[in-house]
Amino acid sequence: MRTIEKKVENEIIINKSRFITVIYPVNNIDEINTYLNNIKEEYKGATHYCYAYILNNISRCSDDGEPSKTAGYPMLNVITNQNINNILVIVIRYFGGIKLGAGGLVRAYSNSVSECLKCAHIINLIEGFEISISFNYDDIKQIDYLLNKYQIINKEYNEYIKYTIVVKKEEFEKLEKNLNKLKINISKIKETYIREN
Repeated sequence: MRTIEKKVENEIIINKSRFITVIYPVNNIDEINTYLNNIKEEYKGATHYCYAYILNNISRCSDDGEPSKTAGYPMLNVITNQNINNILVIVIRYFGGIKLGAGGLVRAYSNSVSECLKCAHIINLIEGFEISISFNYDDIKQIDYLLNKYQIINKEYNEYIKYTIVVKKEEFEKLEKNLNKLKINISKIKETYIREN
């Protein structure tokens, strides 16, 4: 799966209208809603906040008051044609007083997204799992040795040690077997995507 590495932003001006494009990598609908709300706070007083997203191959878009299919749909088209997933594109428009017409709007929103994508670093993601394990302090050497080739994204040291690890789907079974040999249970498993090396 292709997505972008991190948030990118770009601005173009067409016939005195400002088109500010912000693109985010996203993992869930809550992130999308948060980003949409934040953009409206950050760019107060804009005429339109049009958006398109593809999340786990499900796509949605909004014209936010622009004539039907002149904003959200062209934006969605650009990211679909680039075969990018788990992505949110928002174009903020400050109207400059000159109407662009339906064709002009389609071109403006498409170009805004295309130009912004040129600033993005596209990466490949593969399916995997985010897992959590808890263990005694006595086991830390064995666990650290076992996990040396995996990405540990969080470590907590309380009564027990808790690690959160991301593992590729094809490596999960082997890791699970090795943890079982050490009598370490996986307390939580969540599907995720991992950057391909």
